[in-house]
Amino acid sequence: MLEMRPNCEHCDADLPPDQPGAFICSFECTFCDDCADGDLDGVCPNCGGDLEPRPMRRGKALERFPARKDRVLKTSTG
Repeated sequence: MLEMRPNCEHCDADLPPDQPGAFICSFECTFCDDCADGDLDGVCPNCGGDLEPRPMRRGKALERFPARKDRVLKTSTG
């Protein structure tokens, strides 16, 4: 099951689990669409994998399996 991280690891923008705009790699590193399409050019800076749109979790599924609350932020060195 996806962790549904709450923020972009690059710019710390909020990424609600029930709204579009989040991109993930196969390790679930999570980025907003602005960073994924901009600075990162569709490539995860952590593992080098492709960034793909993250599925949304809504309604009863979100109630039963809530999104992660702790934020992940990694500063890029380069």
